[in-house]
Amino acid sequence: MWMTDGIPPVPGQTPGFPSRERRAASSLSSQWLGLVLEELDHGLVLLNGAGRVLHCNHAARVCLDSNHPLEMVGPHLRARLLTDAVPLAEALEGAESGGRRCLLRLGDERADCGRANVVVVPLNRGVSQAAVLLILERRQLCGDLAAQWFALRHQLTPAETEVLKALSNGIKPADVAARQGVAISTVRSQIQSIRAKSGADSIGELMRQLAMLPPLVPMLRGVQPSQNTATGPLN
Repeated sequence: MWMTDGIPPVPGQTPGFPSRERRAASSLSSQWLGLVLEELDHGLVLLNGAGRVLHCNHAARVCLDSNHPLEMVGPHLRARLLTDAVPLAEALEGAESGGRRCLLRLGDERADCGRANVVVVPLNRGVSQAAVLLILERRQLCGDLAAQWFALRHQLTPAETEVLKALSNGIKPADVAARQGVAISTVRSQIQSIRAKSGADSIGELMRQLAMLPPLVPMLRGVQPSQNTATGPLN
């Protein structure tokens, strides 16, 4: 008896050819994969070895629009700097044909695009057509939605929540105080309160807790999650 991928053929179906149901299931799986990628607050770009983009999630589009060393040119992903073009092409070719993964350090501190890390992951095992996944460096420790959930979980005040978000973005306490127009002692008291409520022994431990939060994005793009929506399912 002929079997395709371990699935017995349907009576009356030509052996070796996928049924209409299997094609529909494959299409639905691709749609689900796209939806999953869109829900992650981490820049992910799926492309082939030639640099043609197959899928670019929302977080990646936002990241690439903000002076990133990589940019979208039509349907292709390109390096902004000529010095990055060859390393990027070699990494994509090596991942697609040779199954090699690597970490690229792209950009230049002296250029407008700055520098950024990009992880290159080959997707070529057990598939008929290989692809490459690029994982872009996160510019902040966690997204606003994750930070909001953390704040609600530990019953932080609105002022403490804003301090938490600032710290997760890498802003120093002195700069937080300057931005909010308060004394540094006020910010330090708020940080101490955040640590006490969350059980963090230090700012480093607090940042570790934030780093472990799921990288989820709000359902409504650009909408700040409210006190009501952040406590339960998004709808």
